[in-house]
Order: sequence, then structure tokens, then C-alpha cells
Amino acid sequence: MTTEQLYEELNYVNHSREKRLYYANLVIDNPNLIPKLLEILFMVDDKVSCRAAWVFEFMCGENLEAAIPYLDTFTENFGKVHLDSAVRPVAKVCEYLTKAYYSKTDNKIKMALTPKHKERIIEACFDYMINDEKIAPKAYAMNTLFLLGQDYDWIHPELALILERDYQMQSSGFKARARHILKKIKP
Repeated sequence: MTTEQLYEELNYVNHSREKRLYYANLVIDNPNLIPKLLEILFMVDDKVSCRAAWVFEFMCGENLEAAIPYLDTFTENFGKVHLDSAVRPVAKVCEYLTKAYYSKTDNKIKMALTPKHKERIIEACFDYMINDEKIAPKAYAMNTLFLLGQDYDWIHPELALILERDYQMQSSGFKARARHILKKIKP
């Protein structure tokens, strides 16, 4: 399947789990489609890029290790994603990667995720926290930053500052997650 054919196929993806899972499995079964999917995902001004982001998120949810050969491409470009419905799944993938990295069980992400990848994830997550993003990317970013704060001692104080500063102006969902994270940071 060419990039153009995949692009056309992505027009059939909608919000249903069934469709996203179908295309995620198609990509998992045909790993040669992953770079094409990322190419479409990083057409950041195109609405179809959001559908590519949904599929990539589901692919990572099903088989995160399939993304390993593309971590450089992903982390170099995901900061450019700006359409709301693409930002959420990209932030979720960052959380998947970070959770896998800090997991108690052995996995290939622990070897593949480099300091450079983590720095790019940290930068993007702080951007999600300070920019006018919806609650979901902020929630994923909070969790990701909390985990990365185990290795980067400057993250927790910065994260706590942002959470406390924005607390009053945010939604109840943000407040609940922020309370949970702040409790872990400041016992």
C-alpha cells in the first residue's frame, strides 16, 4: 500500500474503537505502513493527520514495541502537531512510552528510549501543560512528567508550580488529576 492509498484508507477511520482498532491491526500486521502512517500524521495542517494519530495511538496501545524503529521520527516531529484531535493521541503515546520505560516488567522500550527521546517528550509535555490545550493532553502530560521526574530532579518542582498556578482556572478533571500528582510530589 502506498502512502496515497493509506491516506485514502484513513478517510474511513472514525471515532469508533472498532475502526481505529481495525486500522491499528492493519498497520501492526504490515510494519512497512508505519513510516507512511507517521508521514500522514505529521501533515499537521491536514484533517486526515488526526485520523493517522488515532490509528498510531491504537497501534501503540496494542503493540508499543512496533514503534521502536520510529522513535526518532516520532519524537523529532510530534511537537509540531497542533490540531486538538491529533494532540490528544500523540500525548497518549508519550504516556505509553514513559509508562513502559518505568514499568517494573522488562520490555524493549527500556533499551530503546534514549535520553534525547525523553528530553523531547519532556519539552512537549511542558508545552501541553502551559499552552491552551484540552484536559486530556494535559492529564497525559502530567502523568508523563511525573514519571520522568524520577530521573530529572528539576521536573517535579516545575510541574508542581504549573499545577498550583493553573489549579483554580482549570476543569474539575484537571483538578482531580493535579491533586493526585501533587500528593505524590509533595507527600
